[in-house]
Amino acid sequence: MPLPEKGSAIADRIDIGRKDALTPKAEAHPVPALVATSATPPQPKPANRRWYWGLGGLLAVVLGLAVYFQPWAAKTTKVAVETVALAPATRVLAVNGRIAASGSVDLRPLVSGTLAGIFVAEGDNVSANAELARIDPSAQQAAVRQALAGLDAAIVGQSEAQATHERNISLGTNIARVTVETSARAVQAATQEVARTTAVFDAAQIKLDDFTIRAPITGTVLTLNVNPGQSVDPSTALMTLADLSRLEVETDVDEAYATQIQLGQKAVLQLTGESALRDGHVSVVSRLVDAATGGLAVTLAFDVPVSAPIGLTVTANIIVDSRDAAMTLPRAALVTDSAGTAVFVLADGTAQRRSVAVIDWPAARLIVTSGIAPGDVVIADATGIADGQAVSAAAP
Repeated sequence: MPLPEKGSAIADRIDIGRKDALTPKAEAHPVPALVATSATPPQPKPANRRWYWGLGGLLAVVLGLAVYFQPWAAKTTKVAVETVALAPATRVLAVNGRIAASGSVDLRPLVSGTLAGIFVAEGDNVSANAELARIDPSAQQAAVRQALAGLDAAIVGQSEAQATHERNISLGTNIARVTVETSARAVQAATQEVARTTAVFDAAQIKLDDFTIRAPITGTVLTLNVNPGQSVDPSTALMTLADLSRLEVETDVDEAYATQIQLGQKAVLQLTGESALRDGHVSVVSRLVDAATGGLAVTLAFDVPVSAPIGLTVTANIIVDSRDAAMTLPRAALVTDSAGTAVFVLADGTAQRRSVAVIDWPAARLIVTSGIAPGDVVIADATGIADGQAVSAAAP
């Protein structure tokens, strides 16, 4: 193969290559030498290192929470519990009543007329048969005088008839028999007239007494509703008189508990505005339930007499039943459904439904008569609890 001519571009390149191989001279444009570097790899920046540490810490926290809560395990509900035990129990019915007088009378006149005078004021204490008020008796007094005059005339007539009859009898056979019989009938008629006029006089006198209003009992004037000069009639309430020496409490009981209330049952009474508790008892139980309200009227008496305004509100707890040893549970522990009444007992880490019998009563705790036994651990609030649910007792 012929060599390229000198001066051509290829020849120039070959020459240059040859020169490089034969003569280690510096070129007009020397190739820069490589710079030596260390064998240690470059270190990451500080910001990247902190990010790695943060990610690692987060993973550690997540793992710790997973181990603590164990979401793969069955969840256990914390519940408040109560251990069943025998203890004294009292069944109480709470009611509200008002102070009332043991004897109270609304006085109304028996006759019509103008009130001539009132001799008492509200708050006055009066004795039985004391004069309280008077209605103008003028018209009736005239009627009494007229009746008395009629009675006097009848008595005179009777005397004359009796004298005539006695004279006829004294004549004996000298007077006709028919005359004697006639005089005898005249005496009889005169006697009847005296009786009639006497009755008229008595009636007028009795009616005159009605114009004076007297106290039927010993007591206190609670209210006074009229003034002198006022026209009154039998429909007018003049005043109210009450015996305040023995106060009582009037209340009523819902018919649902009517059969539970008995005479003599103890009661604890508290007057409004007082902190002291007073002992009492059931003194009257009505035998009639009010059809309109469904209430049974009951009266409570104080064991020790008290002094209080009529109408004052009284809170009363009637003790219906008292037991020395009974099992009681809070009402919230009971669940009532189509299957009946039951509670949940904590056993082997689960809530176990157990049917029970209780005495239903308006109270926060109910007496349980069967279904549980002393020592059983009962869930105090059955809300949201299901049979077989995993539960554990919450810290007290």
